[in-house]
Formats: sequence, structure tokens, C-alpha cells
Amino acid sequence: MNPRKLIATARALRELGFDEVYITEKKHKEPVKEDKAELLRKLYKQMEEERKCILYEGASGYVFGEGDPNSPVVFIGEAPGEEEDKLKRPFVGRAGQYLNIKLEQVGLKREKVYITNVVKSRPPGNRTPTREEMMTCLPYLRKEIEIIKPKLLVCLGSTAMKGILGKEYPITKYRGQVFPYPYNPSIKVFLTYHPAYVLRNPSADKEFTEDLKKVVQLISQA
Repeated sequence: MNPRKLIATARALRELGFDEVYITEKKHKEPVKEDKAELLRKLYKQMEEERKCILYEGASGYVFGEGDPNSPVVFIGEAPGEEEDKLKRPFVGRAGQYLNIKLEQVGLKREKVYITNVVKSRPPGNRTPTREEMMTCLPYLRKEIEIIKPKLLVCLGSTAMKGILGKEYPITKYRGQVFPYPYNPSIKVFLTYHPAYVLRNPSADKEFTEDLKKVVQLISQA
């Protein structure tokens, strides 16, 4: 309260017969911090119960994201492969091991970022997910992003790019570019190759490394 108003109020109360006035300080409640890890666990439990995200023939269930839910960056791949389906962890096969090495090279640690996929269970024969299959999983991916609230989304390959931006772009033409995330323009979307593509095309390793260096810059600037 303004000091002058406080004095005037005290005088008025004295005239009314009040000898003593006690002022108590109103305490503001601390806002409850969201436990992102718990919110993600609830989301994944909801996904398993609803089973709207299609379970593919040959898949043994869902493979959810993992990593630091407070990370400023989320790496998004296409779908789990054979090893991921067995271990129920994203990016643990050859492509995942390669990604781990490249992250280390640019000063990022896998456990300090968050990694997930557009589609949460393995397509037969590791084929590219269909549009229908992607659409059943995308609401959960968007909720993941909403919970984590990262500064940057890194689309690993064209399927992730299509899922996040809703458009098909040639990844070889648009890699290294930045777009706003359609559902929250304050989040940036960065496009690069899928690690599996780089393993099949070793000449792309240099570009992929440069892209990851740019990821580090974008995080620091956000």
C-alpha cells in the first residue's frame, strides 16, 4: 500500500476508536512446478490405454521417447527399428550409435537431450510409415512437445519433417534450414538427415556434422 494512504487509513481507524492496528503481510503462493517426467509418463500410459497409435504387425508394443525432459532440444526420428522394438528404447541400433558419436563430437550428450519418433511402434520390415499411421501418432508427439517445451526441434529425415511441418520437402534440398513450429512459432524447427541415411551415404557425414554444430548454435541463441 502507498505510505500516504497507509497513514490516512491509520488516522481514520484511530478516530473510530482503534488503538492498535495489526498489519499482516499477504503471502503469495509459489507456483507449482510441473514435473515434466511425470507428465510424460502419464501421456505414455494414456497412449497404451487408448491404443489409437496403430500397433503394427510384428511390433511388440510402443517405443516412447527418452532423455532429459527439461532439454532445450528434441530430436525426432521416423519410427523404431528392430533393435528399438526389442529394447523399447529409441535410436539404439546402428543409426542411434552413430548419432551418439556425432552428438559427442559437437559437445552434446545423449542423456542431456530428448529423443523420440513420429511413430511409436515398428512398421513391418522397417518400411516408411504410411500417412494414416503417422496421423494416428502425431497428436501424441505434439503433446510430448507441449510438455517438454523445447527451444528447438531437430527433424531427422523427411518423415520427421513431414510430421512436424505437415509438408513434404526434399530433405537434401532443405537440410540445414530453420522453420517455425506450426503449433508454437516460438519453437524453431531445424531440418537435417536421418543418421541411417548418412550411414548409407558416408559423403553426407560432413554436412550432418555441420548441421549438428548449427544445432548447438541455435540452442545457445534461443
